[in-house]
Amino acid sequence: MLKENNINNIGYLILTHTHHDHAANARKVKDKYGAIVIVHKNEALQLLNGEAKLPQGTHPLTRTLINWVGKRVESRFDYEPCPYDIDVESFFSLKDIGFNAYLIHTPGHSSSSISLIVDDYIAIVSDAMIGVFKNSVYPPYADNPKELISSWEKLLSTGCTVFLPSHGSIKNEKQLRKNYSKKINSKIKNL
Repeated sequence: MLKENNINNIGYLILTHTHHDHAANARKVKDKYGAIVIVHKNEALQLLNGEAKLPQGTHPLTRTLINWVGKRVESRFDYEPCPYDIDVESFFSLKDIGFNAYLIHTPGHSSSSISLIVDDYIAIVSDAMIGVFKNSVYPPYADNPKELISSWEKLLSTGCTVFLPSHGSIKNEKQLRKNYSKKINSKIKNL
């Protein structure tokens, strides 16, 4: 895809987390394009070792799938180890490298997921949200659903109105706010 679009240079590769479907080709991109790899500090070792960790399921079906099948085949999702150049924690500005953007820690899907905020308008949220279902942004997999909901609150506080998940279609602020309110209200009812 990069070659077909005449992309010959990649300066930075931001890994929102180190699950297989997001980090498996990081080493190839780094080697071929000389990209500077950015990853959250707490997943840097997984990237260095090429260790894929499968997230927990958030629904009965996905929990069962992970518990019965996932853990038995998890090592098959390991990938080529990749050295990183920059590790980030809770906030990392990209202004020094010429972008009106920053990274924020948005845990939940994984403990070290990060999201990219561009021009205080667009949030590239990776798997903190899902764009597959019409009325839901709640992903079928997350290690910590409580942290995930807190990350939604953090994303809403950025002022962004466009949210780009890794899987599925674009979501907007209204959709995220509705899902956030629904999860908060259900949590309050269960107290």
